[in-house]
Amino acid sequence: MESIDTNDRKRDHIELAFKSATGIQVRDDRFLYEPLLATHPSPEVTLDGYFLGKPYKFPIWVSSMTGGTGLAKNINRNLARACKEFGLGMGLGSCRKLLTSDEFLEDFDVRSYIGDQPLYANLGIAQIIELIIDNKLYLVDTLLKKLEADGLIIHINPIQEWMQPEGDHIYHHSPLEAIKKLLDFGISEIVVKEVGQGMGPSSLKALLSLPLKAIEFGAFGGTNFAKLEALRQEGGVDIDPICYVGHTPDEMIRSIKEVSSNQEILCKEFIISGSIRNYLDGYYYNEICPFNSVYGQAAGFLKHAMGPYEELAKYVEKQTQGYAFAMRYLRVKPLDSFMK
Repeated sequence: MESIDTNDRKRDHIELAFKSATGIQVRDDRFLYEPLLATHPSPEVTLDGYFLGKPYKFPIWVSSMTGGTGLAKNINRNLARACKEFGLGMGLGSCRKLLTSDEFLEDFDVRSYIGDQPLYANLGIAQIIELIIDNKLYLVDTLLKKLEADGLIIHINPIQEWMQPEGDHIYHHSPLEAIKKLLDFGISEIVVKEVGQGMGPSSLKALLSLPLKAIEFGAFGGTNFAKLEALRQEGGVDIDPICYVGHTPDEMIRSIKEVSSNQEILCKEFIISGSIRNYLDGYYYNEICPFNSVYGQAAGFLKHAMGPYEELAKYVEKQTQGYAFAMRYLRVKPLDSFMK
Protein backbone atom coordinates (compact mmCIF):
# COMPACT_ATOMS: atom_id res chain seq x y z
CA MET A 1 0.00 0.00 0.00
CA GLU A 2 1.37 3.41 -0.96
CA SER A 3 2.03 6.03 1.71
CA ILE A 4 0.26 9.36 1.83
CA ASP A 5 3.54 11.06 0.85
CA THR A 6 3.80 8.92 -2.28
CA ASN A 7 0.17 9.64 -3.20
CA ASP A 8 0.78 13.36 -2.76
CA ARG A 9 3.86 13.20 -4.93
CA LYS A 10 2.08 11.35 -7.72
CA ARG A 11 -0.81 13.80 -7.59
CA ASP A 12 1.72 16.63 -7.94
CA HIS A 13 3.23 14.86 -10.94
CA ILE A 14 -0.15 14.68 -12.66
CA GLU A 15 -1.01 18.31 -11.94
CA LEU A 16 2.39 19.65 -13.02
CA ALA A 17 3.15 17.39 -15.97
CA PHE A 18 1.88 19.77 -18.64
CA LYS A 19 3.54 22.79 -17.04
CA SER A 20 6.86 20.94 -16.94
CA ALA A 21 7.27 20.43 -20.69
CA THR A 22 10.43 22.23 -21.89
CA GLY A 23 10.83 21.96 -25.65
CA ILE A 24 14.29 21.47 -27.14
CA GLN A 25 14.97 25.19 -27.62
CA VAL A 26 15.83 25.59 -23.93
CA ARG A 27 18.20 22.61 -23.80
CA ASP A 28 21.64 23.39 -22.40
CA ASP A 29 23.76 22.03 -25.24
CA ARG A 30 27.14 22.57 -23.58
CA PHE A 31 26.99 19.16 -21.92
CA LEU A 32 26.76 15.45 -22.56
CA TYR A 33 24.50 13.90 -19.93
CA GLU A 34 25.68 10.42 -18.91
CA PRO A 35 23.18 8.95 -16.40
CA LEU A 36 24.60 5.41 -16.20
CA LEU A 37 28.17 5.96 -15.11
CA ALA A 38 28.11 7.27 -11.54
CA THR A 39 26.32 7.35 -8.21
CA HIS A 40 24.79 10.40 -6.55
CA PRO A 41 27.25 12.47 -4.52
CA SER A 42 26.71 12.23 -0.77
CA PRO A 43 25.62 15.40 1.06
CA GLU A 44 29.06 15.44 2.76
CA VAL A 45 31.09 15.28 -0.46
CA THR A 46 33.84 17.84 -1.05
CA LEU A 47 35.99 18.45 -4.14
CA ASP A 48 39.27 19.00 -2.40
CA GLY A 49 41.99 20.88 -4.23
CA TYR A 50 44.34 23.86 -3.98
CA PHE A 51 43.91 27.42 -5.22
CA LEU A 52 46.14 30.42 -4.48
CA GLY A 53 48.31 28.07 -2.48
CA LYS A 54 45.60 27.06 -0.02
CA PRO A 55 43.28 24.04 0.38
CA TYR A 56 39.85 24.38 -1.19
CA LYS A 57 36.74 22.25 -0.79
CA PHE A 58 34.84 23.61 -3.80
CA PRO A 59 36.09 25.66 -6.82
CA ILE A 60 33.96 28.71 -5.99
CA TRP A 61 35.14 32.26 -5.27
CA VAL A 62 33.19 35.06 -3.59
CA SER A 63 34.07 37.96 -5.88
CA SER A 64 34.70 41.46 -4.55
CA MET A 65 31.59 43.52 -4.07
CA THR A 66 30.82 45.94 -1.25
CA GLY A 67 32.75 47.82 1.39
CA GLY A 68 32.32 50.89 3.56
CA THR A 69 28.52 51.00 3.49
CA GLY A 70 26.19 50.60 6.43
CA LEU A 71 25.49 46.96 5.53
CA ALA A 72 29.06 45.98 4.69
CA LYS A 73 30.00 44.60 8.10
CA ASN A 74 27.16 42.08 8.22
CA ILE A 75 27.56 41.17 4.55
CA ASN A 76 31.30 40.58 4.78
CA ARG A 77 31.00 38.56 7.98
CA ASN A 78 28.28 36.37 6.50
CA LEU A 79 30.36 35.79 3.37
CA ALA A 80 33.46 34.99 5.40
CA ARG A 81 31.52 32.50 7.55
CA ALA A 82 30.25 30.77 4.42
CA CYS A 83 33.77 30.56 2.99
CA LYS A 84 35.00 28.90 6.17
CA GLU A 85 32.05 26.48 6.38
CA PHE A 86 32.13 25.41 2.72
CA GLY A 87 35.85 25.80 2.01
CA LEU A 88 35.81 28.73 -0.43
CA GLY A 89 37.82 31.92 -0.98
CA MET A 90 36.85 35.58 -0.88
CA GLY A 91 37.79 38.97 -2.25
CA LEU A 92 36.82 41.99 -0.17
CA GLY A 93 35.20 45.08 -1.66
CA SER A 94 37.30 48.19 -2.26
CA CYS A 95 39.53 48.84 0.75
CA ARG A 96 40.47 52.32 -0.39
CA LYS A 97 39.22 54.00 2.80
CA LEU A 98 41.52 51.87 4.93
CA LEU A 99 44.63 53.33 3.31
CA THR A 100 44.32 56.51 5.37
CA SER A 101 41.95 55.65 8.22
CA ASP A 102 40.78 52.74 10.38
CA GLU A 103 37.28 54.20 10.73
CA PHE A 104 35.76 51.44 8.58
CA LEU A 105 38.16 48.66 9.57
CA GLU A 106 35.41 46.75 11.35
CA ASP A 107 33.50 46.43 8.06
CA PHE A 108 36.43 44.54 6.48
CA ASP A 109 38.10 42.76 9.39
CA VAL A 110 36.86 39.21 8.80
CA ARG A 111 39.93 37.01 9.24
CA SER A 112 38.53 35.54 12.45
CA TYR A 113 35.34 34.61 10.56
CA ILE A 114 36.95 33.09 7.47
CA GLY A 115 39.61 31.07 9.27
CA ASP A 116 42.51 30.03 7.03
CA GLN A 117 40.57 30.26 3.74
CA PRO A 118 41.94 32.65 1.08
CA LEU A 119 41.14 36.30 1.82
CA TYR A 120 42.22 39.09 -0.52
CA ALA A 121 42.04 42.86 -0.02
CA ASN A 122 41.02 45.04 -2.96
CA LEU A 123 42.16 48.37 -4.43
CA GLY A 124 41.48 50.07 -7.74
CA ILE A 125 44.30 50.69 -10.21
CA ALA A 126 43.76 54.44 -9.77
CA GLN A 127 44.66 54.12 -6.08
CA ILE A 128 47.80 52.13 -6.94
CA ILE A 129 48.87 54.87 -9.36
CA GLU A 130 48.26 57.56 -6.71
CA LEU A 131 50.43 55.63 -4.26
CA ILE A 132 53.19 55.33 -6.87
CA ILE A 133 53.11 59.07 -7.53
CA ASP A 134 53.17 59.86 -3.80
CA ASN A 135 55.88 57.27 -3.05
CA LYS A 136 53.52 55.50 -0.63
CA LEU A 137 53.35 51.96 -1.97
CA TYR A 138 54.29 50.82 1.54
CA LEU A 139 50.65 51.54 2.48
CA VAL A 140 49.63 48.48 0.45
CA ASP A 141 51.75 46.26 2.67
CA THR A 142 50.32 48.01 5.73
CA LEU A 143 46.79 47.35 4.47
CA LEU A 144 47.46 43.63 3.92
CA LYS A 145 48.91 43.24 7.40
CA LYS A 146 46.05 45.19 8.95
CA LEU A 147 43.48 42.83 7.40
CA GLU A 148 45.65 39.71 7.70
CA ALA A 149 44.94 39.31 3.99
CA ASP A 150 46.72 36.77 1.82
CA GLY A 151 47.17 39.26 -0.99
CA LEU A 152 45.71 42.08 -3.04
CA ILE A 153 43.13 42.19 -5.83
CA ILE A 154 43.62 45.13 -8.20
CA HIS A 155 40.52 46.02 -10.16
CA ILE A 156 41.07 47.57 -13.59
CA ASN A 157 38.00 49.56 -14.64
CA PRO A 158 38.77 52.43 -17.05
CA ILE A 159 35.34 52.41 -18.70
CA GLN A 160 33.53 52.56 -15.36
CA GLU A 161 35.76 55.40 -14.15
CA TRP A 162 35.22 57.24 -17.44
CA MET A 163 31.45 56.95 -17.09
CA GLN A 164 31.46 57.98 -13.43
CA PRO A 165 31.18 61.77 -12.85
CA GLU A 166 33.39 61.46 -9.77
CA GLY A 167 35.58 58.77 -11.37
CA ASP A 168 39.36 58.56 -11.09
CA HIS A 169 40.93 59.10 -14.50
CA ILE A 170 44.30 57.54 -15.31
CA TYR A 171 46.98 59.87 -16.74
CA HIS A 172 50.45 59.14 -15.34
CA HIS A 173 50.90 55.38 -15.77
CA SER A 174 49.09 52.70 -17.73
CA PRO A 175 47.56 49.97 -15.56
CA LEU A 176 50.20 47.52 -16.82
CA GLU A 177 53.05 49.85 -15.85
CA ALA A 178 51.53 50.36 -12.40
CA ILE A 179 51.15 46.62 -11.78
CA LYS A 180 54.80 46.07 -12.75
CA LYS A 181 55.92 48.79 -10.33
CA LEU A 182 53.93 47.18 -7.51
CA LEU A 183 55.54 43.82 -8.27
CA ASP A 184 58.98 45.45 -8.33
CA PHE A 185 58.22 47.01 -4.95
CA GLY A 186 57.82 43.53 -3.51
CA ILE A 187 54.05 43.02 -3.36
CA SER A 188 53.84 39.66 -5.10
CA GLU A 189 50.51 38.19 -3.98
CA ILE A 190 48.46 39.99 -6.64
CA VAL A 191 45.24 39.14 -8.46
CA VAL A 192 44.22 41.41 -11.36
CA LYS A 193 40.56 41.68 -12.40
CA GLU A 194 38.20 43.64 -14.61
CA VAL A 195 34.75 44.59 -13.33
CA GLY A 196 32.30 43.69 -16.07
CA GLN A 197 33.84 44.17 -19.52
CA GLY A 198 36.50 41.44 -19.44
CA MET A 199 39.88 41.78 -21.18
CA GLY A 200 41.06 41.46 -24.76
CA PRO A 201 43.86 39.17 -25.98
CA SER A 202 46.66 41.74 -25.81
CA SER A 203 45.85 42.67 -22.21
CA LEU A 204 45.65 38.99 -21.24
CA LYS A 205 48.94 38.24 -23.00
CA ALA A 206 50.64 41.00 -21.01
CA LEU A 207 49.23 39.79 -17.69
CA LEU A 208 50.07 36.15 -18.38
CA SER A 209 53.74 37.10 -18.65
CA LEU A 210 53.75 38.54 -15.12
CA PRO A 211 54.21 36.52 -11.89
CA LEU A 212 50.68 37.20 -10.67
CA LYS A 213 48.84 34.88 -8.28
CA ALA A 214 45.76 34.86 -10.54
CA ILE A 215 43.70 36.74 -13.10
CA GLU A 216 40.00 37.29 -12.46
CA PHE A 217 37.97 37.71 -15.62
CA GLY A 218 35.18 40.12 -14.58
CA ALA A 219 33.90 39.28 -18.05
CA PHE A 220 31.11 40.82 -20.07
CA GLY A 221 27.67 39.35 -19.38
CA GLY A 222 27.32 39.83 -15.65
CA THR A 223 26.96 43.01 -13.61
CA ASN A 224 28.12 45.81 -15.91
CA PHE A 225 29.46 48.64 -13.76
CA ALA A 226 29.92 50.94 -16.74
CA LYS A 227 26.21 50.60 -17.48
CA LEU A 228 25.46 51.01 -13.78
CA GLU A 229 27.28 54.35 -13.79
CA ALA A 230 25.44 55.40 -16.94
CA LEU A 231 22.13 54.58 -15.28
CA ARG A 232 23.02 56.85 -12.35
CA GLN A 233 22.98 59.81 -14.73
CA GLU A 234 20.16 61.52 -16.55
CA GLY A 235 17.51 59.33 -14.96
CA GLY A 236 19.04 56.16 -16.33
CA VAL A 237 17.67 56.72 -19.83
CA ASP A 238 20.61 57.40 -22.15
CA ILE A 239 22.97 54.41 -22.07
CA ASP A 240 26.35 55.16 -23.64
CA PRO A 241 27.31 52.60 -26.35
CA ILE A 242 30.75 52.14 -24.76
CA CYS A 243 28.98 50.17 -22.01
CA TYR A 244 28.38 47.31 -24.45
CA VAL A 245 31.95 46.52 -25.45
CA GLY A 246 33.87 43.72 -23.79
CA HIS A 247 34.80 40.06 -23.82
CA THR A 248 32.92 36.97 -22.65
CA PRO A 249 34.49 34.19 -20.55
CA ASP A 250 34.56 31.94 -23.64
CA GLU A 251 36.55 34.52 -25.60
CA MET A 252 38.97 35.05 -22.72
CA ILE A 253 39.58 31.32 -22.31
CA ARG A 254 40.26 31.07 -26.04
CA SER A 255 42.82 33.87 -25.72
CA ILE A 256 44.51 32.18 -22.75
CA LYS A 257 44.74 28.90 -24.66
CA GLU A 258 46.25 30.65 -27.68
CA VAL A 259 48.83 32.59 -25.66
CA SER A 260 49.86 29.57 -23.57
CA SER A 261 50.33 27.46 -26.69
CA ASN A 262 52.81 29.95 -28.13
CA GLN A 263 54.83 31.15 -25.14
CA GLU A 264 55.72 30.36 -21.55
CA ILE A 265 53.29 31.98 -19.11
CA LEU A 266 53.88 32.83 -15.45
CA CYS A 267 50.30 33.24 -14.25
CA LYS A 268 48.47 29.91 -14.25
CA GLU A 269 45.45 30.35 -11.96
CA PHE A 270 42.16 32.00 -12.86
CA ILE A 271 38.95 33.20 -11.28
CA ILE A 272 36.29 32.96 -13.98
CA SER A 273 33.64 35.59 -13.26
CA GLY A 274 31.15 37.56 -15.31
CA SER A 275 27.94 36.01 -16.69
CA ILE A 276 28.07 33.19 -14.11
CA ARG A 277 24.41 32.61 -13.34
CA ASN A 278 24.64 29.29 -11.53
CA TYR A 279 26.79 26.26 -10.73
CA LEU A 280 26.37 24.81 -14.24
CA ASP A 281 27.97 27.91 -15.75
CA GLY A 282 30.75 27.60 -13.20
CA TYR A 283 31.29 23.90 -13.89
CA TYR A 284 31.34 24.48 -17.64
CA TYR A 285 33.95 27.26 -17.51
CA ASN A 286 36.17 25.45 -15.01
CA GLU A 287 36.14 22.40 -17.26
CA ILE A 288 37.12 24.24 -20.46
CA CYS A 289 39.79 26.37 -18.77
CA PRO A 290 43.20 24.77 -19.45
CA PHE A 291 44.61 25.79 -16.06
CA ASN A 292 43.64 25.67 -12.40
CA SER A 293 40.50 27.76 -11.97
CA VAL A 294 37.52 28.54 -9.77
CA TYR A 295 34.34 30.34 -10.72
CA GLY A 296 33.43 33.61 -9.08
CA GLN A 297 30.11 35.22 -8.28
CA ALA A 298 29.29 38.55 -6.69
CA ALA A 299 25.62 39.50 -7.14
CA GLY A 300 24.34 36.00 -6.33
CA PHE A 301 26.20 35.92 -3.04
CA LEU A 302 25.40 39.53 -2.21
CA LYS A 303 21.67 38.99 -2.60
CA HIS A 304 21.69 36.23 0.02
CA ALA A 305 24.32 37.74 2.33
CA MET A 306 22.27 40.81 3.27
CA GLY A 307 19.95 38.91 5.60
CA PRO A 308 20.45 36.13 8.15
CA TYR A 309 23.42 33.81 7.65
CA GLU A 310 21.17 30.76 7.26
CA GLU A 311 19.80 32.15 3.99
CA LEU A 312 23.30 32.54 2.57
CA ALA A 313 24.36 29.09 3.79
CA LYS A 314 21.39 27.49 2.03
CA TYR A 315 22.31 29.26 -1.21
CA VAL A 316 25.97 28.19 -1.01
CA GLU A 317 24.98 24.60 -0.19
CA LYS A 318 22.83 24.49 -3.32
CA GLN A 319 25.82 25.70 -5.36
CA THR A 320 28.20 23.13 -3.91
CA GLN A 321 25.82 20.19 -4.15
CA GLY A 322 24.78 21.12 -7.67
CA TYR A 323 28.42 21.36 -8.72
CA ALA A 324 29.18 17.96 -7.20
CA PHE A 325 26.21 16.44 -9.07
CA ALA A 326 27.33 18.01 -12.36
CA MET A 327 30.78 16.47 -11.97
CA ARG A 328 29.25 13.02 -11.62
CA TYR A 329 26.82 13.08 -14.55
CA LEU A 330 27.83 15.78 -17.04
CA ARG A 331 30.68 15.88 -19.54
CA VAL A 332 31.50 19.17 -21.22
CA LYS A 333 31.49 19.20 -25.01
CA PRO A 334 34.61 20.57 -26.74
CA LEU A 335 34.47 24.35 -26.98
CA ASP A 336 34.54 24.36 -30.78
CA SER A 337 31.59 21.96 -31.07
CA PHE A 338 28.98 24.63 -30.39
CA MET A 339 30.75 28.00 -30.62
CA LYS A 340 30.65 29.78 -33.95
